[in-house]
Amino acid sequence: MVEAVGFDILNLLLVLALAWVFGSLSERLGYPALMGELLAGVVFGPPLLGLLQPAEELDILAELGVFLLMVYVGMEVDIHDLFELGSKSLLVAVGGFVVPFGLGYLAGVLIGLATGPSLFIGIAMAATSLATKSRILVDLDLLDTRIAGVLLGGALVSDVGVLVVFAGVIGFIEAGSVEATTIATIAGKALAFFAVALIIGDKFLPPLWTRFEQLRERYGFVDRTSAFTVAMVVALVFAYLADLAGLHMIIGGFVAGLFLRQADLQPDLYEQVYGVIYDLAIGFFAPIFFVTVAFDLTLDVFASDVGLLALLTGVAFVGKIVGSWAFSLPTDLTSREGFVIGLGMNGRGTVEIIIASIGLNAGIIDQQLFSILVFLAMLTTALVPVTMKWGVDWLQGVGELVTMDEDETPDVEA
Repeated sequence: MVEAVGFDILNLLLVLALAWVFGSLSERLGYPALMGELLAGVVFGPPLLGLLQPAEELDILAELGVFLLMVYVGMEVDIHDLFELGSKSLLVAVGGFVVPFGLGYLAGVLIGLATGPSLFIGIAMAATSLATKSRILVDLDLLDTRIAGVLLGGALVSDVGVLVVFAGVIGFIEAGSVEATTIATIAGKALAFFAVALIIGDKFLPPLWTRFEQLRERYGFVDRTSAFTVAMVVALVFAYLADLAGLHMIIGGFVAGLFLRQADLQPDLYEQVYGVIYDLAIGFFAPIFFVTVAFDLTLDVFASDVGLLALLTGVAFVGKIVGSWAFSLPTDLTSREGFVIGLGMNGRGTVEIIIASIGLNAGIIDQQLFSILVFLAMLTTALVPVTMKWGVDWLQGVGELVTMDEDETPDVEA
């Protein structure tokens, strides 16, 4: 018994150490840490060397990693921004979602997959990554440009849209039928969840935080640790409500993050709570998830399913880039700006990997398709800094890299 515990601790130690080393190297090369963490799982896990091994304890920690990561992602999103985004960002988000989703679904049908896996491919193709975009735009010093504003707005709406549609797809697949009553039940449960979440987030959370502040000021025994505990209880309540509605717990975590950001909490206390959630998610739990998710990868896909890999790679690139570009044309963006924004939207990163992992664990997709989707997430994310740098140089060369203060055209609010 002691030896087994010792082995598990050693396994966890190696996972975290290798995640930190490879994640740090990845960031030094200008890529998100998750790229290095995935690579560590591939190289040192079952796909290659086998030094790291799957374990039930790691699976539990990885599940917590996904949940905390989605709470953090939700806290990065300002609900008000969703209603104040201009038409440019909204159209890019729609194009970057609808076109790759449709092409992904058609690709699944074309290769003979059932409706469930085909829908899952569509969701994976439509995914993008707001966090990845933010980091790359900072590294390229583009935050004051018009394409950066549109790109971040488009990624924001796209992330929310993907998670909402993902909730519906999961419910549809679990129901296993296309009867009108079944679909209506699924939709009703999802709408009920979002309605209850809105009531709790808008009506009950603000008074809760107000009372929390009163206790803090009057008695002084309420500190940042207590605030974090309350935040986690709120997040778990939303996760439980999502589960009751037949949705995945990450939907509850994401929605909880949205409302935690809107909470009427003192800025210093909020920043402390945000910092703790960020440190736990990014510094401990999420790296475990990204390392262990690579354990399920199979490298045979590069030999046995080259045709499918090539097909889905083409769908991923064409769907996201062309979809974003085409829907930008009716706006006052130039055609070149729309194309470069499409290059930025093409990076999928965290969201696609989480979706693929859930699909594999639920038995909706097999290991081969899972491996392809994770590979696509890594490939598209890795290429964004390179393609964006090329695109920015291109725009500068033709005088079309517009900064925010130069963009004097009023944007229609959506």
